[in-house]
Amino acid sequence: MPVESPHGDWALTPQEQAAIEALLLVEHQEAAASEASLVAEYQAILDASVDANLDDEHDPEGATVGYERARIASLLRQAREHLSALAAASDRIRADVYGDCGQCGRPISFDRLMAFPTAMTCVSCAKGSTRMSSPRG
Repeated sequence: MPVESPHGDWALTPQEQAAIEALLLVEHQEAAASEASLVAEYQAILDASVDANLDDEHDPEGATVGYERARIASLLRQAREHLSALAAASDRIRADVYGDCGQCGRPISFDRLMAFPTAMTCVSCAKGSTRMSSPRG
């Protein structure tokens, strides 16, 4: 059962917070490993293309070197954004505001946080912002 936090909202229990912190740690380790792997893969593409006379436009082997470089760069950007979101979540834990919706201030459910530990909004606000940002209005 949730406990009341110093700021009047319902907070995570100590067991729930420990589970979230463990999840954040595992996700950080996985994201850091992914980032390192992508950096190495990106560097390998760059190193291989330095001395090669590559005809990117007419590669009979399939995907072009430019495409692979762009694909890896995009994945690397996503990994770094995830690492940044995980660091921000850890900062919110230290500031005792983790689990509070950044829009309405109500608590974010434990189930949502376990599924999406970097969540900054409750389900209601997340649904509302999705509807508002959809092209159909």
